[in-house]
Amino acid sequence: MDYQTIFETYCVAADSQAAAKMSKYMRDMFPFLGIPTPKRRELSKPFLTLAKKEPAINWTFIDKCWEKEREFQYLALDYLAVLAKLLGPEDISRLKKLATTKSWWDTIDCLDRIVGGIALNFPKVNSVLIEWSTDSNFWLRRIAIDHQLMRKEKTNTALLEQIILNNFGQTEFFINKAIGWSLREYSKTNPVWVQTFITTHRDKMTNLSIKEASKYL
Repeated sequence: MDYQTIFETYCVAADSQAAAKMSKYMRDMFPFLGIPTPKRRELSKPFLTLAKKEPAINWTFIDKCWEKEREFQYLALDYLAVLAKLLGPEDISRLKKLATTKSWWDTIDCLDRIVGGIALNFPKVNSVLIEWSTDSNFWLRRIAIDHQLMRKEKTNTALLEQIILNNFGQTEFFINKAIGWSLREYSKTNPVWVQTFITTHRDKMTNLSIKEASKYL
């Protein structure tokens, strides 16, 4: 796979003024090229169309993306999304490394869907997500909490409940927000289950989690 071409294409499209604003929005934690999302997707489309034909995940490409500006991490995540069918339990350790490197909500909220897709296809991965739900790294906890987003009727409610219970008593905003988000999303499919969960555990839930979870009830 000729990933050097897309790297060069991104660099040509760089805008230093936009980059400064984008970096500031992300609390100056990561350098940016300054490519807005619509433009980035336009530039990536030909590359990702070809990538869909690849017989295997090119982890060297992903690792190189993780060494560069933030847009390259987005590119790597888009690449993983289009090749999701090739991912399996053997890739979880690599995804864990991505989740715990240059971590912030923008990459984590893409990785949770990718990891969630693997877990749906390979239920034995559920045990890993239970482990992550008590990890000292709260980004791994967030992935565990939200990995079932959009599953609707395929949601494993016993797993969802166990993971959320493992995260009660946390003061981290991104954890309590994630709890509310996971429940809010599932309430679109099963509002009775979510309402019962809130009623049962209200005294252990933060106001933020309850507010988020109750949005559609």
